[in-house]
Amino acid sequence: MKKGIFKFLSGLVVGVAITLLALFVILPKQMFVVNESKLGFDETVATIVKSAADNNWSVPHQYDLQAAMKKHDLEVNPVTVFSLCKPDHSFEILKRDEERLVSALMPCRIAVYEKNGKTFISMLNSGLFSKLMGSKINEVMSLASEENLKILEPVIRN
Repeated sequence: MKKGIFKFLSGLVVGVAITLLALFVILPKQMFVVNESKLGFDETVATIVKSAADNNWSVPHQYDLQAAMKKHDLEVNPVTVFSLCKPDHSFEILKRDEERLVSALMPCRIAVYEKNGKTFISMLNSGLFSKLMGSKINEVMSLASEENLKILEPVIRN
């Protein structure tokens, strides 16, 4: 009997340890999709704006974080963040009270930044994140994630 309890508790401890390892080591690296751009910074920014329009997405806001930091006498490398919106997708989430909590992640964000002389594009891995949510949220966020990747196709280095 004692041997069985010991095995159970040992298995439980090992299971919890593996779960915590996954949550704190593996999962954070999976939460963002990061790709190198095949274009320079300014070209990447311009191409994303055009590609968003070509794919029926709007860019209601574009934030120049380098300029924002400069106003506070702080120097950073170029960073531009886009807010992307597709009203059809937004409506599917905003129309239901139980799904509106996801509005904290809306609109979709894409960041373009420079690191070590190269241009990178990053975004939340909403496809992965949506798997933790309800079926409608999963459906809409997975579709939005696929479409955002399509918007980025013209700039992503293969």
